[in-house]
Amino acid sequence: MDRKKITIPDLIAKKARGEKVTMLTAYDYPTARAMDQAGVDSVLVGDSLGMVVLGYDSTVPVTMEEMLHHIKAVRRGLKYPVLIGDMPFMSYNVSIEQAITNAGRLMKEGGCDCVKLEGGVELAPTVKAIVGAGIPVCAHIGLTPQSVAQLGGYKVQGKDLAGAQQLVDDAAALAEVGASLIVFECIPTPLAAAITQATPMVTIGIGAGPECDGQVLVIHDLVGLAERNPPKMAKQYANIFPGLTESITGYINDVAAGDFPAEEHSFAMDQAIVDQLKV
Repeated sequence: MDRKKITIPDLIAKKARGEKVTMLTAYDYPTARAMDQAGVDSVLVGDSLGMVVLGYDSTVPVTMEEMLHHIKAVRRGLKYPVLIGDMPFMSYNVSIEQAITNAGRLMKEGGCDCVKLEGGVELAPTVKAIVGAGIPVCAHIGLTPQSVAQLGGYKVQGKDLAGAQQLVDDAAALAEVGASLIVFECIPTPLAAAITQATPMVTIGIGAGPECDGQVLVIHDLVGLAERNPPKMAKQYANIFPGLTESITGYINDVAAGDFPAEEHSFAMDQAIVDQLKV
C-alpha cells in the first residue's frame, strides 16, 4: 500500500479513532530522513534546537533566521509526516501583525504544515488571527520554556486547583479560536487526561502521562545524543554520545599512529607520471 502525505485532519481523525499520534523533534536533513522512513506521524522543529544543537542555555536566544535554517533542512528530508515549526521567543509577542507575518514565513519559506507557539488565554487573539490567515496552529501550555524565567524554573505546572483550572481555561480558549493541536508539557497525568477528553484539539504530551492523544520527545533524549542524562519525562532508546566520542577518539589515534588512511582509503597513480613531475 502506497504511503500518503499525512495532514492535520489525519491527526484529528486518529484522535477520533482512539489511535495514538507520534511526534519527534528534528533539526537536520539526515534525522528527518530517518523519521520519514520510520513512519512517525509528525515532526517538530522545536526551538529546543537552541539548547541541543546551538549550545544556548535556553530557548530564548533562538532567532527566526535560525529556525528557518533548520526547518528548511528538515523539510528537504520529509515526504510524509506533518511538519510543525516553532515560533521563537518574541517572534509573535509584539503584535498580531508580527505574529501573522512570522507564522507566514515559517509556512512560505520553511515549508511548514503548521506553526507552534506557547501561551494560553492571553494568546487566544493571536492564535485566532493566525488561524484566520489560513495557518494551522499547534498550541503549547504547561511548562512553556520561553517563559521559564517567569515560571521560576523548569517545574511541573497545574499541581494545585488554581493552576489546574488555569490550564483547563487555557485549553478551552485555544480550542475556541481554532488551534488544531496542543502540547502539554510537564503537567499531571489526571489533568492531561481530563483536558484530552474534553477538547477537540489533538493533545500531545511531553511529561503529561499516557492519556494524551499523542506523545513528543526531543530526538537527542531518545537516542542519547545529548551530553546529559535524559529528563524524567523522556525514555532513552539508545545511547549514541559515548559511541560517538569513542569513534572520534579512534580516528585521532589512527591518524597519529599513521594507520589512517590505509591503502584501501587511498588512490593509486602511475609512478612514471609522478617521475615526470617538476616539483
